[in-house]
Amino acid sequence: MSQINASVPLLGFAAFSGTGKTTLIEAMLPKLVERGLRIAVIKHAHHDFDIDQQGKDSYRLRKAGAHQMLISSRYRRALITETPSAEASLPSLIRQLDQTQLDLILVEGFKKLDFPKIELHRQVINKPWLYQDDNNIIAIASDTKADTVLPQICIDDIEQLTDFVVQFSRQSYQHSIKAVSCDDVQPQGMLSVDEGRKRILDQITVVDNPQTVSLKQALGHIVHTDILSSVNVPQHTNSAMDGYAIRSEDIELNSYTVVGQVLAGHHYPHPLQAGEAVRIMTGAPVPQGADTVIMREQAQQDGDTVTFNLTMGAIKAGQNVRLAGEDLAINQVAVAKGQTITAPELGMIASLGLSTLTINTPLRIAIFSTGDEVQAPGDTQRQNCIYDSNRYSLFALLTGLGCEVVDLGIIEDSEAALEATLRQASHQADMILSSGGVSVGDADYIKTVLDKLGEINFWRINMRPGRPLAFGHINDVPFFGLPGNPVAVMVTFLQFVEPAIRKQQGHQNWQPQTYTAVAAEPLRSRNGRTEYLRGYYHWDANGRLSVKTIGSQGSGILRSMSEANCLIEIPPQQEYAQLGDKVTVIPLNIRF
Repeated sequence: MSQINASVPLLGFAAFSGTGKTTLIEAMLPKLVERGLRIAVIKHAHHDFDIDQQGKDSYRLRKAGAHQMLISSRYRRALITETPSAEASLPSLIRQLDQTQLDLILVEGFKKLDFPKIELHRQVINKPWLYQDDNNIIAIASDTKADTVLPQICIDDIEQLTDFVVQFSRQSYQHSIKAVSCDDVQPQGMLSVDEGRKRILDQITVVDNPQTVSLKQALGHIVHTDILSSVNVPQHTNSAMDGYAIRSEDIELNSYTVVGQVLAGHHYPHPLQAGEAVRIMTGAPVPQGADTVIMREQAQQDGDTVTFNLTMGAIKAGQNVRLAGEDLAINQVAVAKGQTITAPELGMIASLGLSTLTINTPLRIAIFSTGDEVQAPGDTQRQNCIYDSNRYSLFALLTGLGCEVVDLGIIEDSEAALEATLRQASHQADMILSSGGVSVGDADYIKTVLDKLGEINFWRINMRPGRPLAFGHINDVPFFGLPGNPVAVMVTFLQFVEPAIRKQQGHQNWQPQTYTAVAAEPLRSRNGRTEYLRGYYHWDANGRLSVKTIGSQGSGILRSMSEANCLIEIPPQQEYAQLGDKVTVIPLNIRF
């Protein structure tokens, strides 16, 4: 995913209301300008506001319904954009600045986002310190001393504060301050999809468990060791079609003497002499001395003499001949370690004369659902309960990946039941998947059990659907705690669990299949968040791959996944896609 970087330093001022952020920045700005810095200021307001006076033309037109109102004069211009549905994110605001004309961007507000900030603190406000919970605080400006090793400045010393800001703006990103990417500016405590996936894959290792099977049993599995060719394929130089084999030195002759015939599985025992030809069938070995075959449709044989019709094409040396080892030479890698055995690979291995091969033993994946409100299909539905669909969706997804599923059922909401299930799963399986009940904010006993048995991280992923995710290890076995909503389970599986399984299976550098399609309708997203819309793509009348959304996009509506054939990925830096814009689609290859 491409990143949109702030090309100039970005520095925020974090403080509680009443500390005097605006007053301080107002006093500092003239001094920064005197030092030669070109400054942009982004201010986050928590209330409605107008920047034009009531009765002015721009005010009247905006109030009349203009979504965007651009007003310009000789001295300045301003773009007023109405955002009733969603507040603009800091990355989108940064992108609206002309950074080629700036040296520094100052931000007032957005204190919960991850970017460098100075904390402003006044004792009289009687508010807690921010630096203790925000590792993006790089300095403190206060009227009292803080218990920290961070640089501290008197909040009323504007000159000293100015010096610090100037020093910050001019120091090298490479040695001290990380260059701020708009993709990195996430709500505090959230991870991007890419970062979450990377952290998971960094902790996944290949399960080395080889198994020798027959060719038919190997279909769909992963090759454990490079398969080398023990023979030349083809074994002999042979004819690519029915015709006549000749020597290329004799191409200029008008006629040839037919001295024999070679069928597939047989050979002509004598070296071919000048002016001689041998009738040959497709796949039959070319006689010694011959290196060219003329197709039968171009030949006219009369007794033992054959002539060739050159009006159907000139004869070229080496034509219609397949060389020995042309497909595979002896000791050449036929199928590499990590490849999946499909029809072509199976046929190629059979062509080497092999009847067995060594594969990676299919992974055993344990799955279970949690929650007293979840009950098994087939039972009479109890009041306030739901049928468990997630285990069946996961079963299908895992089976499609060639995994063996260990179904542990529905686990009651108790510490003892969960601990027993996790212990059992860690001894039976190569990976454990749970749906529901292990996201941030759920029952404390769940976290207690997970901490007792292993090391688990509870993450909030900046995506929709599928924000909550738990990942870690139980007795060295990878564990995923997936969301409870049916669509969120499947989307989270595709984005995080499948890549982990592919790596664990031994796939080499696996990447999901994606296409570029044209949006057949406007697509909305929240800027700064990765959005996965359920969609349907097809080839339109103009021969373009076109895509549109289907139905409701609620994370609990499983029918939307059934009707969709793809996910439309809207990346964090893209707020919307207009009709005709190019978007990325991820095919839903989840059907059999």
